[in-house]
Amino acid sequence: MLGSIALGLALSPVVMAHGDHHKIPDGKVISGDPLDTTLWIHILLMTLAFGLIFPTGMVLGIVRSRYHVPVQVVGTAVAILAYFLGHLHKGRQFAPNIHASFANSLMLMLVVQVVLGVYLKLHIERGFHGRIRRYVVVTHGVVGKIMPLVSWIQMVFGGITALGFCRADHLGQCLAHFIMGSAFIAYGIILTILLLVGQFWLRSTGRSQEFFDSAVITAWGFVNTFTEHRWGSEWSHSDMQHTTMGIIWWCAGLLGMWLSRKRNGRPKRNIFPAVVILLTGYAMSSHAQHLMLSTMVHSVFGYTLMAAGAARIIEISFVLKDRSTLSPDGSDPNSFQYLTPYVSLPFRRAF
Repeated sequence: MLGSIALGLALSPVVMAHGDHHKIPDGKVISGDPLDTTLWIHILLMTLAFGLIFPTGMVLGIVRSRYHVPVQVVGTAVAILAYFLGHLHKGRQFAPNIHASFANSLMLMLVVQVVLGVYLKLHIERGFHGRIRRYVVVTHGVVGKIMPLVSWIQMVFGGITALGFCRADHLGQCLAHFIMGSAFIAYGIILTILLLVGQFWLRSTGRSQEFFDSAVITAWGFVNTFTEHRWGSEWSHSDMQHTTMGIIWWCAGLLGMWLSRKRNGRPKRNIFPAVVILLTGYAMSSHAQHLMLSTMVHSVFGYTLMAAGAARIIEISFVLKDRSTLSPDGSDPNSFQYLTPYVSLPFRRAF
């Protein structure tokens, strides 16, 4: 059954777009119509499938639960239904966009995942199949673990497309803001995983957590330095603020990476990533915008960044006292350590 569904999806027209274009006014990328019920159902089902069911199925697969296959079957059925609903809606119409284009790539990944899953479930292990099976297992696992990240990107594209922004002169700043917000969400998730189950892996790398934090801050800095200003146009006050913060980030990030090792090469904790986050939060909390709503969103974002930075400084300096963990095996984190990832997550979606 899954094979037939996957084949039918693969053979469906890939040039389908979200609705007609004849209702879109000149110079606009969306029509003035509201989202109809069909499109709302598409949004809800896709969010359910790729935001909840598939990630749950991935975790069940990692722990080798017998519910892995049933959950993935349900998710696949929901995703395929939602995919076709996305091309059957009326109401608001959209010009050619990244969400419609990327949907085909995402669904192709789903097809590959389903086909590989069905193949592995058949347990064909003789001859040639036995030799390639381990590679199929690895590919199936890698695609499954990439899916949550790719799904998040597609959901962001969907929100951008539905509202019709992030185009022309606004593209650079839009990219920087979504990359930054998504990165903080990812950071909070990864920080929680490292806190709960990642201490053995962290020790095996021979590096402190601040090395990786600083590396990410450096990458964010380069992104902000070169995307906030539209090159060739005049510099605005906002452009200068964002670009300057980007330079501070990658400079401080490189410093944090350098200080994350002792002279003997052993890993060492430092507070520079936390200081960068705290100072960035202070800058964002007073970052004036054209709209009052945008100013308030930046203020809330800044306050939560300041809270995260302060919590991290207290954790490293006073709770852990420069140690990696309090318990010998790292399996029993202090209750205060949950505070940093907690304040790193909730308000990033608003940003």
